[in-house]
Amino acid sequence: MTATIATLASFNDAVLRASAVRPVLVDFWAPWCAPCRALAPILDRVAAEFAGRFTLAKLNTEDEPELATRYGVRGIPNCKLFVDGKVTDEFTGVLPEDALRDFLDSALPSVAAPLVAVAKALLAGKDAAGALGKLDEAHALDPHDEDGLLTRVEALLALNRAADANAVIAKLENPPRQRPRPMRDERRLASLKARAALAADSGADLVTLAQKAARTPVDCAAKLAFARALATMGDYERALAQLVAIVRTDRKFGDDIGRRTMLTVFEVLPSDSDLARRYRRELAAAIS
Repeated sequence: MTATIATLASFNDAVLRASAVRPVLVDFWAPWCAPCRALAPILDRVAAEFAGRFTLAKLNTEDEPELATRYGVRGIPNCKLFVDGKVTDEFTGVLPEDALRDFLDSALPSVAAPLVAVAKALLAGKDAAGALGKLDEAHALDPHDEDGLLTRVEALLALNRAADANAVIAKLENPPRQRPRPMRDERRLASLKARAALAADSGADLVTLAQKAARTPVDCAAKLAFARALATMGDYERALAQLVAIVRTDRKFGDDIGRRTMLTVFEVLPSDSDLARRYRRELAAAIS
């Protein structure tokens, strides 16, 4: 694999625009730098192994000091990975060959990413079964792709397959030792785990549950069942209203399950959600 030579004149096309199609790893080096000379053949070998997943570019900092300054190069060799025109990861110094492979495995977008993107579009269009089919194809290409696995959980939940969703969550929380990439989106995993927990009672008759939940005196068990069914449908506001009513009625019911289920719903909602803030205040008032 022949590396691209990046210069000030070619940088926009060879690196910034090109990285919108395929990631570009730019090796900032200089002829006088012995570590740069040591890294060069390692980069060339590993780039050949990863052919098709990224483009290797080399930039001589002696010839192009303006670019080195623009990108904050303070020590060389310095390798920066560009994706969609932006630096997404980098390292400085000479990495052993295995460490370089690990860096690329972690930093490069998965080969399954295009299929996962199609699956997300299908899921947004309410075609969860079609999305799952694309995710099966993605899994065959990269069984450890985090985005693909998290999207699989979303598709399984949309298909009311909570047990299967929980099995994928368990694999994400307890990955095999050979998994090459660490977990990155812990917040998304926590949210999906909460959704899976709330989906345990999916398929209930909502009309019947609503009637039972509306009875007086308050039936906490009926309100809990109705709240969980609402949460499964994504109607978190009405679910929270039922749950806070449980807390106000009987804090000890189900070992404080009203409050605990509210906390689970908060995990599903965005951290800056007005709904979460409002019901956190209501919960605080109910237990004070």
